[in-house]
Amino acid sequence: MQGASLQRKNTTRRFRDVVDMLQDYIPSLKISTDDSGSVSSDNSSHQLSRERVKLLPSNDSSSDSSSRDPSFKCFSVSDLKKKVMAGLCKSCDKEGKWRYLVLGQACCHLGLMEDAMVLLQTGKRLASAAFRRESICWSDDSFSLPNAIVLSDISSAATTPPSTPPHNPTSFSESENISQLLSHIKLLIRRRTAAIAALDAGLYSEAIRHFSKIVDGRRPAPQGFLAECYLHRAYAYKASGRIAESISDCNKTLALDPTSIQALDTRASLLETIRCLPDCLHDFEHLKLLYNSILRDRKLPGPAWKRHNVRYREIPGKLCALTTKIQQLKQRVASGETGNVDYHALIGLRRGCSRSELERAHLLLCLRHKPEKATNFVDRCEFADERDLDSVKDRAKMSALLLYRLLQKGYASVMSTIMDEESAERQRKKAAAALQAAQAAIHVQQTQYCNSKLEPETSPTSSTNPSGCNNRGNRSESKTNAVSSNTNVFQGVFCRDLAAVGNLLSQVGFNRPLQVKYEALSC
Repeated sequence: MQGASLQRKNTTRRFRDVVDMLQDYIPSLKISTDDSGSVSSDNSSHQLSRERVKLLPSNDSSSDSSSRDPSFKCFSVSDLKKKVMAGLCKSCDKEGKWRYLVLGQACCHLGLMEDAMVLLQTGKRLASAAFRRESICWSDDSFSLPNAIVLSDISSAATTPPSTPPHNPTSFSESENISQLLSHIKLLIRRRTAAIAALDAGLYSEAIRHFSKIVDGRRPAPQGFLAECYLHRAYAYKASGRIAESISDCNKTLALDPTSIQALDTRASLLETIRCLPDCLHDFEHLKLLYNSILRDRKLPGPAWKRHNVRYREIPGKLCALTTKIQQLKQRVASGETGNVDYHALIGLRRGCSRSELERAHLLLCLRHKPEKATNFVDRCEFADERDLDSVKDRAKMSALLLYRLLQKGYASVMSTIMDEESAERQRKKAAAALQAAQAAIHVQQTQYCNSKLEPETSPTSSTNPSGCNNRGNRSESKTNAVSSNTNVFQGVFCRDLAAVGNLLSQVGFNRPLQVKYEALSC
């Protein structure tokens, strides 16, 4: 393990030395030096620039000085090809093509993909042209197999003196490796171009998909290129409202590039959005230290060939605005706004969400942002600096652990809110049920009272209502019917009693006649 790490550091050091020596011939660095940040560089780069070797050897110094003066302002691949080929036409020998291949591989390893593509294509084109020129004097047997080329090179190298170089310095296997590397570079550039176009068009899910294909690919990618892709994917996550994923990508960017100004600024703004003020203040303080170091060193961090999305002349204004922002945040922290974190926005849920929605979102976030899985992206990265892998993994794991703890706090806070809402809902339902039962009981009592009040009113003895003509008429008719019926009953009873009295009088000898009015006794 230590041997592999040492070999990686040696390879990285060789690539950096190549780029430092030949940085004047990198196409993207041939820009105007108006910016003070690009003019100033560290002492080591100045020393290397004085001892810089020539990419294409020239006969006189005037042509060398004139070839370094031209520059262009816009960065276009087609313009780069034209300028490189123009330089080749002026001064090129048959042994100069390997320099483009070496510099192209170094640029690819350091994340300068466009420069690597231009240089590798130029070197490959020069190798093909040299091969065509040399193949004119070959016999037909030399074109049978590619291995014959290598064998002829070996035999010619063995028979010719050491001062004469072989006519094919690039072997077939090396040519295949360069072709595969060039195709891989084109694929990465094509995907990144599509992702940035989707991001600019507002298609954030499409941009996230393209960037995920780059960072999750099977084949490793350079450190600087991956850091740039993670940063742009963080922009896409932020625009789509997925704050936790955006913070995670900012953490990965800072693990790969600790001096990334954009990553620090983006993460601080995200933490300010969810009102996590202490962590936001910590990132802004770190960014302020970075600005102060840039102003102290009078140059942007990193070597001269490293790309930055900020210019040196913009740093003083950014520092003043950042100082004001830090003072405002300190006042907010002093006023007690530290405990009002918007955990709903962090998790990506609406206010008033259900328990099932929270559990599903929390499960997905935990599976995606586990601290144990936070260092897996390091294995798919080709590092361009000499930092230790363990330190990079520790930094990534620490930032992922802080995010994981913040997510756990958010889950606990939102769950307690949901439980309080559920308890209040249960109490409300109980109160509503009790109120409904009380209303039903009151209704039953009213019904019973009305029934008990209506029963006496229907009987004839208790029906006394002096008001109303209709009631009086009905009452008089009922009284007439009752009197007539009672008269008939009494007439029958009286006749029977009178007959019984007559029989008794006849038995005792009272034979005196009695005068009876039969009209009244008719039954």
